[in-house]
Amino acid sequence: MTPVMGALLRLWAAAALAVPMMAAAQDAPPVINPPPTAKDWAAIGKLPDWSGVWIPDTPDPREMARRTKANPAPWTEKAAARIAKQNEDRKAGRPDNIFANCLPEGMPTWMMISNNAMEIAMVPGRIYFLGESDGNRLRRIYTDGRPHPAEPDPTFHGDSIGHWEGDTLVVDTIGILPQVWLATGEASGVPNDGDMHVVERIRLTGPDALTDTLTITAPHVLTRPWTTTRLFNRSRRRDYDIVEGVCLQENFTAETDETGDAVFKPQAMRDDGIRKPVDKPTGGEAR
Repeated sequence: MTPVMGALLRLWAAAALAVPMMAAAQDAPPVINPPPTAKDWAAIGKLPDWSGVWIPDTPDPREMARRTKANPAPWTEKAAARIAKQNEDRKAGRPDNIFANCLPEGMPTWMMISNNAMEIAMVPGRIYFLGESDGNRLRRIYTDGRPHPAEPDPTFHGDSIGHWEGDTLVVDTIGILPQVWLATGEASGVPNDGDMHVVERIRLTGPDALTDTLTITAPHVLTRPWTTTRLFNRSRRRDYDIVEGVCLQENFTAETDETGDAVFKPQAMRDDGIRKPVDKPTGGEAR
């Protein structure tokens, strides 16, 4: 056998071996979430108690201004100019309500500026943050040891994985949509423009006090990573339980149609941007 024929034979053998390996990889069963065991549920009982309803500790405007001045976001020149314009408009009575479109605030903003309560539910392998403001205020933090996806599908809240360091939950979040606002107020913020990375350290700092320390890296709008802290106070009263909120419901009027069914009919938009009920909406009916 000549050297050339030997080399060709080895190449053929390697290719023949690769085909079943590729087929086996394609036919591999999907990775599943295993059913939790009694031991897994027992481990949940040993974690810090984060039950109850958590209400953002929102200071009065003067205290908020003091905190902002003491630890300002390190905006880029472009972002800082936009923030300055928004602040001027707000003082002049023309606030730029950047969340008027009913889209979710997304991360990390919904942990930073929300005035709405939230609940935290722990189950084996993940932790849920449930917000009151809208049906889309849901964060899922995986604690089963999985890594981030190699190519995460960007979402409003991103892909979050967490682990416990003592009594502190450390959460790493990537895969946030570039259109999501990085905001310090409901009328002050800019789209993050992509590549944002958030690391949180969440822990109890009192019997009914939860502290979230966030380190935000947003290279397109911040000149350096920015660390800021938000506080939440707990209530166990039933009249503080979070309720359903549907932002878009405000764009509809509850009516009865010609068949006697209860329906939501879209409202028209006036020239001044205010919605008003109309007799014959052009957008159809939503049930």
